[in-house]
Amino acid sequence: MNERRDKINYYLDLAETVSQRGTCLRRKYGAVIVNNDEVVSTGYVGAPRGRKNCSDIGTCIRNELNIPRGERYELCRSVHAEANAIISASRSQMLGADMYLAGTDAVTGEYIANSNSCSMCKRQIINAGIKRVFVRDTKDEYRMILVQDWIDNDESLEGVRGY
Repeated sequence: MNERRDKINYYLDLAETVSQRGTCLRRKYGAVIVNNDEVVSTGYVGAPRGRKNCSDIGTCIRNELNIPRGERYELCRSVHAEANAIISASRSQMLGADMYLAGTDAVTGEYIANSNSCSMCKRQIINAGIKRVFVRDTKDEYRMILVQDWIDNDESLEGVRGY
């Protein structure tokens, strides 16, 4: 008899599937917003609608400039998975919701250890009213982050860079 997949990993599996639509040459992330056990919206990493994706032009300016992860996102062509999921839902649907986030290295396909939302996405998640973020670390392991912790421990006051 097959064991049933736990609900959190089920939603993280959905986020991982969504990530495969991503067009970033560095990372493939997918985000799923769930409220009251219903999927509200999904998002993946890609250029704004109508613009060419990095995968289309075959280059990444952040790679070319050797910029570390979590820094200088103003140079990135893409909209992050979290932001794309948020702009596809109404705030009333996101109040008290959970976000599920799964990411892999676009080259190796390996899970990204200890990944987290960038500072811009954290601010958007806070303002959207999302309560918790579940981040996949391995196929079966994840972390749960209370968004209130991002409010209480505001890294922007200390100038923390990256993640």
